[in-house]
Amino acid sequence: MKTIVLLFIIFPLTLHSLIFIPMDDTQRNHLKAYGMAYFALKQGIQVKWLLNYRGGSFVVMSGSTVIAEWGLLRNVANQSISDQEFASMKAVIEKENMNIVDLDKAPIVAVYAPPWTAPWDDAVTLVLEYAEIPYTRIWDQEVIGGLLTPENFDWLHLHHEDFTGQFGKFWFNYGGEKWYIEQVALYQKIAASLGFKSVQDEKKAVAAKIRKYVVDGGFMFAMCSATDTLDIALACQDFDIVPAQIDGTSFDSAWPQKINYESTLAFEKFQLITEPYIYEYSDIDVNPTVENIYSTPFYFRLNDFSAKYDVIPTMLIQDHKNLVKGFLGQTTGFQKYLIKKDITILAAVQGKSWVNYIHGDRGKGTFTFFAGHDPEDYAHQVGDPPTNLDLFPNSPGYRLILNNILFPAAKTKKKKT
Repeated sequence: MKTIVLLFIIFPLTLHSLIFIPMDDTQRNHLKAYGMAYFALKQGIQVKWLLNYRGGSFVVMSGSTVIAEWGLLRNVANQSISDQEFASMKAVIEKENMNIVDLDKAPIVAVYAPPWTAPWDDAVTLVLEYAEIPYTRIWDQEVIGGLLTPENFDWLHLHHEDFTGQFGKFWFNYGGEKWYIEQVALYQKIAASLGFKSVQDEKKAVAAKIRKYVVDGGFMFAMCSATDTLDIALACQDFDIVPAQIDGTSFDSAWPQKINYESTLAFEKFQLITEPYIYEYSDIDVNPTVENIYSTPFYFRLNDFSAKYDVIPTMLIQDHKNLVKGFLGQTTGFQKYLIKKDITILAAVQGKSWVNYIHGDRGKGTFTFFAGHDPEDYAHQVGDPPTNLDLFPNSPGYRLILNNILFPAAKTKKKKT
């Protein structure tokens, strides 16, 4: 009798050999669903990403009870399906603006973040930890030391960094704060230990190493001020752009004749803002006061792409919502007229001349820039507590971050530049 019962329990698993993870509004926890897909990849099991099918769903190509239980324990909606049921899905995908991408490898993730605790959180590390996707934290010592290569890391996220060496341009508002004074001292100590005469020189060298990582084949993702300050640092490698009030040395007033836009990743023809009292680095970023978005929330719409031909941008916009509430940051958006012509705009802000989500290719690699600080905290302030993602398991904004995490696992070719 025991043998018969045991066979009865096991028998359905031979009929239902795959696991379907829906990513439409029926999914109870979209963010941990990415972690479930990643967990399957770590087990050596292929995952199929069904682009535009029910919000960008996943199929785990095994009926592993270990993977199913992982999702069950984390409230991730999933179900066993048969090969025949998957074949029916594929028939629909073949006819519609949909596609199937094979995910074969769990990406090795690096997060460029300081070794100390900053008085602000980072959306990417928050969601990585929430989704239980492992990552390695690296900082300037590792980057300058040569650790950052595509061979070591498939994917790199840039913390909300200021690569111009202006310490976030916090001098005017926070110059007397204990945390600011301590951070400046730490930055200076690290720069000196690496053989640089100034933080500005050291940060520009880090920016150049990050660009090389992309060109050599890395996948790089940045948010907030790490987007525009990276390009500013790349364009201003050989001259001083930091006001004397911030670092004690005068900036080069001849910078307009020396700036080099050819070395940037995404932006061109931008102008620097060298006044130390203005909380902006350049005219790349939108002016929240002029745009009246401090008090009036804005929304951005994900652009439509051909899933069968524009596979990469389609992957990066997978979501269960097409219209997403925006969010502020030190860099909130990118002026469209300053974006290089070969860059793909992934999302546009309704009724505005600026965008906040872009993607591009450089050399063998790619980069994605996502403006704003925290998708679920509209106006995050220095000192605010980190977002509790248990309250936002279905966040469409955080989903866009996680699309980028799985992107390097895909077997697809990027378009040539």
